[in-house]
Amino acid sequence: MHRTKVVGALAGVAAISCSAVAIAQISSGVPNANPRTGSPVNIVAPGAFEQPLVHGTDQIENPMGPITRYGYLNDELPVSAGGTGEPTKTEPDGNTYLRMHRPGGPTAGYDYGRHFLFQSHENGKLNTGANGFQAYITRINLDVQDPAHRVTLLTTPDTAGNTGFTRLDGSTYDPFSGEILGAQEGNGTTGGVIGNEVKWSSTSPPATHTYYGSIGRAGYEGIHNDSDGNLLLVEDVGGSNVIDPAHPEIGAKTKQPNSFVYRFVPTAPGNLNTGKLQALRVTVDGTVVSFHGTGGCADGSGRTSVDDTFGPEMLKLHSGASFATKWVTLHNTATDGTTPFDANALAKAACTTPFKRPENFAFVPHTRFRSLVFDETGDTNADAGHDPNAAARGAWGSLYRLDFDSTGSATGSIKALVNGDEAHASFDTLTFLDEDTVLTGEDRGETLHTQLDRLDSLWSFDITRPLGSISADAKRVVAQGRDPSATANAEHLPPNSGSSNNPSNFNNDGDNEVTGVHASDGDDDVSGLLGTKQVRPGARLFYTQQHGDNVTYQIIGLD
Repeated sequence: MHRTKVVGALAGVAAISCSAVAIAQISSGVPNANPRTGSPVNIVAPGAFEQPLVHGTDQIENPMGPITRYGYLNDELPVSAGGTGEPTKTEPDGNTYLRMHRPGGPTAGYDYGRHFLFQSHENGKLNTGANGFQAYITRINLDVQDPAHRVTLLTTPDTAGNTGFTRLDGSTYDPFSGEILGAQEGNGTTGGVIGNEVKWSSTSPPATHTYYGSIGRAGYEGIHNDSDGNLLLVEDVGGSNVIDPAHPEIGAKTKQPNSFVYRFVPTAPGNLNTGKLQALRVTVDGTVVSFHGTGGCADGSGRTSVDDTFGPEMLKLHSGASFATKWVTLHNTATDGTTPFDANALAKAACTTPFKRPENFAFVPHTRFRSLVFDETGDTNADAGHDPNAAARGAWGSLYRLDFDSTGSATGSIKALVNGDEAHASFDTLTFLDEDTVLTGEDRGETLHTQLDRLDSLWSFDITRPLGSISADAKRVVAQGRDPSATANAEHLPPNSGSSNNPSNFNNDGDNEVTGVHASDGDDDVSGLLGTKQVRPGARLFYTQQHGDNVTYQIIGLD
């Protein structure tokens, strides 16, 4: 099995010599996941190690309001005053690596280097104030050793400390607009896409823009450009509980697919204010796979949420067979205006195809954006996974490959690459090492961690393998541990939700999560977009151990 070698260098927090980063054939992985007991350390594949770049407590060089540290808000309220005694942890999520020439910063005349890692912080804490949200975007200046200038804040809060944004998750660089784009997972209509310019014209933060009237409001998460300037997005919105008629004893543990795959076609590359928002429609043996229920597809079929969840079309969609797709226009600013709108509601009414929380995707390298792989997180509940009917329809999570007839084409095909199982489940973050090798991190969550007594993993899959053998061939790159801070936070969460350990104002998640997995050489040009070329020498591999200490790492020496 061929793997393209990727070589790069690291400038860490402490002064270290530059060393090669080899990403070659992954010949062996970590044999087992960590158990959900105590605070086990991360275990990395043989020959590799993790270099911490920043910690959640690291100071931001241009603090504003409560945003003073990389991964924590400055909002500790003592227990004696009704608080929890610890800060809100802002969950740095999507990572985007760029090589740039003098983007500037808040300190006049300072040399911030040439290598940068941008993060969207998922913080979904609701606060008082007109906007009530405190998610933000940071930049790690990878060449900078001085901790006073290591982390820069790009998103400016108002006088009440609110940025107006919530649950910023996926991120990407749009070379057409010169912005880091952040996808707000939100809660459906509190989601949407923002753009943060990356070039500083002075010592004031660059401008931030919202695209709610063109791209709409939805639970967007994964987000990337193609070479035509089109923006593809996937949505993370959970569905309602459904009972399997064949196994009613399991109860309502399986979720109705409720999230969509979108494409925004701007009127001109880089102009995200006007254009068409589209959603993907899949046809399985002559039947359009769509959402049925309140606000759903009025096709006169009489289908219900049970049919959507347990019907034959969903089984075939997870079979590895290939089915036809097309993009369906939901909204056009030329005819529908620029008033913010509910994209998820339009996708349902337009009879496009729902999936089980497709949190992220990546274009397959060297395919000229004709192919991408996206994941489904699934039900994140072992009761659903142990229902054979639900398991065969993506309860444990899935990977799909989407192939277009040509770059930017309206038509194409889709097939399942992976059906998850107990060992490989709840896929979230995703990146490519080469055109055959995809890395995907798990987000099992507290419930599934507890049910199966295992923490998350980062997996490597060879997408040339057939559906029946791809999981058996997979390699575990990282067995995620649980830092003491996350372990302590887990005591405040279910199954302790009925105890005094769970104050009503506790904001932080418990167990750590593998997120922000990102391999790139940092090329900031249109021709350098991943999907145009192979992941080439100079690439670096990053991820964030979200929750707890909120540490962002680079993985070194993966063989």
